[in-house]
Amino acid sequence: MKGALLRYVLHRIKEHPDTEVTYEAECLWCKWTAQPSTDSEAVDVECMSHTGRSGHKGFRRIRTSFAMVVRAE
Repeated sequence: MKGALLRYVLHRIKEHPDTEVTYEAECLWCKWTAQPSTDSEAVDVECMSHTGRSGHKGFRRIRTSFAMVVRAE
């Protein structure tokens, strides 16, 4: 009977190097959405501006990134 050799290789998840993180936000009170951007502060400024005009203070913030599994070294 032949035996099986099992090998364990560590892996990790890292952000894909050819993509950028995108930030978005949407108002919890109305259908307003911020312009998606790679700059989180720009999205925050849009949210504060919306709050100043509407009085709405709650937002859902979204951070989108692409990831890949690679061997840990």
